[in-house]
Amino acid sequence: MPKISPFEKYAEQYEEWFVKNRWVYEAELRAVKDMLPVGGRGVEIGVGSGRFAEPLGIKIGVEPSKRMREIAQKRGIQVLNGVAEELPFDDAGFDFVLMVTTVCFVDNIRKALLEAHRVLYHGGFLIIGFVDRNSMVGQTYLDHQNENVFYKDATFFSVDELVEIIGQAGFTDLTFKQTIFKGLSETTRDEPVKPGHREGSFVVIRGRKEEAEMTGAQK
Repeated sequence: MPKISPFEKYAEQYEEWFVKNRWVYEAELRAVKDMLPVGGRGVEIGVGSGRFAEPLGIKIGVEPSKRMREIAQKRGIQVLNGVAEELPFDDAGFDFVLMVTTVCFVDNIRKALLEAHRVLYHGGFLIIGFVDRNSMVGQTYLDHQNENVFYKDATFFSVDELVEIIGQAGFTDLTFKQTIFKGLSETTRDEPVKPGHREGSFVVIRGRKEEAEMTGAQK
């Protein structure tokens, strides 16, 4: 079952986080934006209330929480009811798939990434933004996990763990961006976005679905 209960009950608290942590949110947005391909048709899986899809110009999302769908729709997002493990799309329909913190809440991460692979064009991109379990913020979340209504039932991943699963799902040419190098309350508008990982708490990984092989008739 998708972990939607806290998002149904605490939608206002969810929205308040982005206001309270404005500079963290804006740094995360910049990191994700740096990884998006220019143009093309994209979808955000686990679109939530549309906090990333709207400013990034993504018009389609999938979200299992009714309350989150309602808020995202008010932000102009076309939101379909569904889960990451069973996407309501035909094969090879998108240039990129975005997932921001969604990996923490899916029931089966491997199946979810295989579904992302399925709905992408050959040569399309998977972009995952998440809090690295081994980072400063990740360790803080883990230390207080039982006190947080959203993260109580979440699964946190390290970069290395996700890299392995992403590769198993058929994605190659991985690239990385990172941001949030201090605690959330210490982050200012000047928070940088850097290549790589292992320093920043918020990491964005981009992988590419392999290009289709040309048949003899196509060559």
